Amino acid sequence: MTLSLMITLFLIGFAGSFISGLVGIGGSIIKYPMLLYIPPALGLAAYTAHEVSGISAVQVFFATISGVWALRKDKLINYKLVAYMGVAIIIGSFAGGYGGKFLAPETINLVYGVLASIAAFMMFVPNKGIDDIPLEKVQFNKTTAVLAALVVGIASGIVGAAGAFILVPIMLLVLKIPTRMTIASSLAITFLSSIGSTVGKVMAGDVLFWPSVIMVVASILAAPLGARLSKRINTKILQAILAVLILGTAVKIWFDILA
Repeated sequence: MTLSLMITLFLIGFAGSFISGLVGIGGSIIKYPMLLYIPPALGLAAYTAHEVSGISAVQVFFATISGVWALRKDKLINYKLVAYMGVAIIIGSFAGGYGGKFLAPETINLVYGVLASIAAFMMFVPNKGIDDIPLEKVQFNKTTAVLAALVVGIASGIVGAAGAFILVPIMLLVLKIPTRMTIASSLAITFLSSIGSTVGKVMAGDVLFWPSVIMVVASILAAPLGARLSKRINTKILQAILAVLILGTAVKIWFDILA
């Protein structure tokens, strides 16, 4: 591994993990396409979709636990919501993470594109009034939360993403969870999800050791910075950032699938 490749991987990991902490996602919505396209574009390395999903799974594990640790004292995490959705998503992500070894790289990219498209559509649906709900009075439909987490876990486990990029729109639009609680709780749920997908990818042999180590170091440094900054930014801006990221990634993935 060259120094240029190490620096490139670190910067990809840092950027994705900062966004992870900022908007409550695992960061794979950013890092998956960056890992897939940037190293080969620079003539450094060309990772397969399986390898990228494996590296992403490990990185998400450390990015989310770093973000949760940074927010642990702010009382923004809804632990009941995390418990219901976390158990369901860890089961689904393990099944998807291991089962992904039987799918072609093109199929993995297709799953990713579909997930990103659904999430992008949901982010542009108005959800007025959710941030006016006092955090101590937040309620949610437990059955809907469990079923949504299970389905998202299976699909996201396939691509090595912990699923927060689609969980966040579901929590905002369907479950009506306030934005700041969504960001904090999503990080905790995504951490649980990443356990299943990481174990699945390791068992499938999709994890490259040194690229994963570099991405993990970047995650531990960057995710807490994004998490702390998110507390100071207007919730509408946070939602807009996530919507643009998801939409841009969806367009890029579909362009490459259909090209």
